[in-house]
Amino acid sequence: MSQADIGLVGLAVMGENLVLNMANHGFSVAVYNRTTSKVDDFLQGRAQGKSILGAHSPEELVAQLKRPRRLMLMVQAGAAVDRVIDSFLPLLEPGDILIDGGNSHYDDTIRRTRELSAQNILFIGTGVSGGEEGALTGPSIMPGGNAAAWPHVKEIFQSIAAKVDDGSPCCDWVGDDGAGHYVKMVHNGIEYADMQMISEAYALLHHALGLTPAEMSTIFKRWNESELDSYLIEITSEILAKIDEETGQPMVDVILDTAGQKGTGKWTSGAALDLGAPAVTIAEAVFSRFISALKDERVAAGALLAGPEVEFEGDRETFIEAVRQSLYAAKICSYAQGFQLLAMAAQEHNWQLNYGSIALMWRGGCIIRAQFLGRIKEAFDVNPALQNLLLAPYFQEAINASQKAWRQVVATAATLGIPVPAFSSALAYYDGYRSPRLAANLLQAQRDYFGAHTYERLDKPRGEFFHTNWTGRGGTTASTTYNA
Repeated sequence: MSQADIGLVGLAVMGENLVLNMANHGFSVAVYNRTTSKVDDFLQGRAQGKSILGAHSPEELVAQLKRPRRLMLMVQAGAAVDRVIDSFLPLLEPGDILIDGGNSHYDDTIRRTRELSAQNILFIGTGVSGGEEGALTGPSIMPGGNAAAWPHVKEIFQSIAAKVDDGSPCCDWVGDDGAGHYVKMVHNGIEYADMQMISEAYALLHHALGLTPAEMSTIFKRWNESELDSYLIEITSEILAKIDEETGQPMVDVILDTAGQKGTGKWTSGAALDLGAPAVTIAEAVFSRFISALKDERVAAGALLAGPEVEFEGDRETFIEAVRQSLYAAKICSYAQGFQLLAMAAQEHNWQLNYGSIALMWRGGCIIRAQFLGRIKEAFDVNPALQNLLLAPYFQEAINASQKAWRQVVATAATLGIPVPAFSSALAYYDGYRSPRLAANLLQAQRDYFGAHTYERLDKPRGEFFHTNWTGRGGTTASTTYNA
């Protein structure tokens, strides 16, 4: 008998919590896991007494679903998703809906949407952000794919999603084929940058001022009452206050300084390189994790390579406030890069992205949720064609108010030998974006000198290319023009 509103495959942390979230909002859910003992354990444990049905085979799961069948996959990205799709496809009918809720690469989602559409199966690739807690209590959900599927899942997704203050759900249709997973990928890239910048603020307070974790916890708690109000600032304050039960030391001081990753930051950086989008702060955040992983090399190098032998001189409270302002200014630039990347991807893939709606989807539930995202939504509400967040009046004013402190902090970090790659790359991005003339004219001359790659001229129309015989030995043949 078909009873369930939706089926879910994959009872890991996110899958289990999404199922409970759906059941808590009045939907009946059928669940299946390749290791079927997990199904039984779930039904006898957290799912007991709820509108959750168990299945021990794909056939049993499909038989429990109302038509059109809605089947959500919460399995590891990559080949595993294709294997699960292949196992269920013969059991589905035209008009049924498959949903990939994992962190799949957007290219795979584009392919799957196309292939399944040819078989009259509607496919959705949706980003889900918020971690374990968000999945249970209200995540940010970013669906894209076959738009014909949206009316069939809209009620479920928007019911279980996080809500902002006015009750709006942090979930809306993003766009065609891979748009949902692309937006989630960029979300994760911004998350990398946010985490790196907060860590750099921590490093400055710790190494420049010698503050203890407890003192920094108080500072971050205070910062969370300012423009920096966000989930990541909030948990940073709590992390810095935590004491390790085994040693009695601050927890943060006993954790090895090597950062892991699951690859979505690398995907974002790679996508930016493919499109020629200057997402420099996101890329620096990824590279910072790479250099953190070289722990043994860094320890050895620290014994050999000299740094500056200077100490901080200045007013401590003034510097703490300057770090706060720097963190906010760098954050603005990071988000500007992320939304710039989204705009370039939309043009490349012919996606009709609503950037204000995306900011709203990130306003609650997800890891980068922050008060600041409301400002981004307002900026795009005023000007949906806004080219860059830096051009919106609020962000112009915020950067103008912060940049003196920001420059002083980056200079102080360099003087003291404290690495702040995200702070400094964000500043370089800002200075590059506001510069009417950069040094790329010399770079183009160099390319033309050694490779006859041609150049454009200031006194000629754009699109006309020229070559100079720099040495008198080169000829007039020029290389094919291309853009990096």
